[in-house]
Amino acid sequence: MLTITQTLYDQIVAHSRADHPDEACGVVAGPAGTDRPERFIPMLNAARSPTFYEFDSADLLKLYREMDDRDEDPVIVYHSHTATEAYPSRTDVTYANEPGAHYVLVSTADTDGSGPFQFRSYRIVDGEITEEDVQVVEAY
Repeated sequence: MLTITQTLYDQIVAHSRADHPDEACGVVAGPAGTDRPERFIPMLNAARSPTFYEFDSADLLKLYREMDDRDEDPVIVYHSHTATEAYPSRTDVTYANEPGAHYVLVSTADTDGSGPFQFRSYRIVDGEITEEDVQVVEAY
């Protein structure tokens, strides 16, 4: 199960909606070994595409060095789907290289705020997708 604060949940959704019609992407880091997401890190989608996301390699290297210096792990790796449901694509599975991370997908197919959107979390290990429950809390 992914346990996430309302603030982090809202930040991920807001970033996903703000980058629409392109896919948004980012990371939420947390203290190493805790599985507790704490630090929201929105990233630039270097692909600038409505159907694909890609972290800029220089930005990603900088992020991993920073997390290492802060003794953090990437607890959540998130991105949005702009026209499809919040379920990992084959490409998403191919790029899922953090077996300990929660992979969060937000569907922004409805971006006017009046309709539903999807916020779903998965574990992706060795190409196998497992959906998990999401618990939103006020604080840890």
